[in-house]
Amino acid sequence: MTTPNTERRRFTRIDFDARTELQQGDHIYEVTLIDISFNGILIKSARPLNLSLGDEAFATIHIQGDSLSIRTPVSLTHKHEDEYGFLIENLDLDSLTLLRRLVELNLGEPSLLERELDHLFTTETD
Repeated sequence: MTTPNTERRRFTRIDFDARTELQQGDHIYEVTLIDISFNGILIKSARPLNLSLGDEAFATIHIQGDSLSIRTPVSLTHKHEDEYGFLIENLDLDSLTLLRRLVELNLGEPSLLERELDHLFTTETD
């Protein structure tokens, strides 16, 4: 079984500034995206979020206005002060394609992208 620290090392975190919303039930929080990887997201919130470890939510990361968005279920894995780390649960094909392109552009080397995708699909099937 892998731990969040082990997972963090397998996936490159991409610093990315995009309008991000986190929805849990009827609550929608406007948050700041700090970074994103194939494994999860790290956000910052100006106000405390009423979430406990393991709580599930839905994240929307607006890549290009409202026309291109990564939309994914997430679960809270850690929090420290005003920062919250979430595990990405299940990306749909469109969101996975957008995230793949974002990582690809930031890594700049196809072999690194292939390694990350290998880890992603190996982790999902374990």
